[in-house]
Amino acid sequence: MITSLIVAIGAYFVGSISSAVITCKAMGLPDPREDGSGNPGTTNVLRLGGKKAAAVTLLGDMLKGLLPTAFAGAYFGTLEATSAAAFGSFIGHLYPIWFGFKGGKGVATALGAIIGANWIAGLLAAATWLAVLAVTKFSSLAALVTFTAVPLYLWLLTHSVVLTTTSIVISAMLFWRHRSNINRLISGEEPKVGKK
Repeated sequence: MITSLIVAIGAYFVGSISSAVITCKAMGLPDPREDGSGNPGTTNVLRLGGKKAAAVTLLGDMLKGLLPTAFAGAYFGTLEATSAAAFGSFIGHLYPIWFGFKGGKGVATALGAIIGANWIAGLLAAATWLAVLAVTKFSSLAALVTFTAVPLYLWLLTHSVVLTTTSIVISAMLFWRHRSNINRLISGEEPKVGKK
């Protein structure tokens, strides 16, 4: 229990590094927390600065989920530590201590954490996201469909109660963070990827 708490706190600090804010500042772009959609995430950075800035942001956000989770699993060798790292890094992205607790919606960081926890489930999740995005062009819908499926992927591949439960909590929080997107999807007002 103490180990998992320490791991979660450490992962939280890593997850609190805002790739979007750092990337935009380094590239001379507007602060993503104050421009565009106001969300410091890949999709908003894409709208503000284009594909290169978005790719850097996506990679950074995925790595801060993947690295703590993979390290915790390899070093401590328990699914409890792995789950704690995944959850901690995800919460860090949502509520970053280094950036006034104003974070993104957590999709890329959660995806990185899933890859770190079980790479096959992570690849299935990434493939699901890409497939839905390719068909619909809605980043938010791709995220929602993907994280509806993630707990099922993890359960079928690991039969781990702790990993599956953690993924359910993460997925529920992702849905909550996407509530405005869900309303826009329902009303037909959600912008597609690439649209300013």
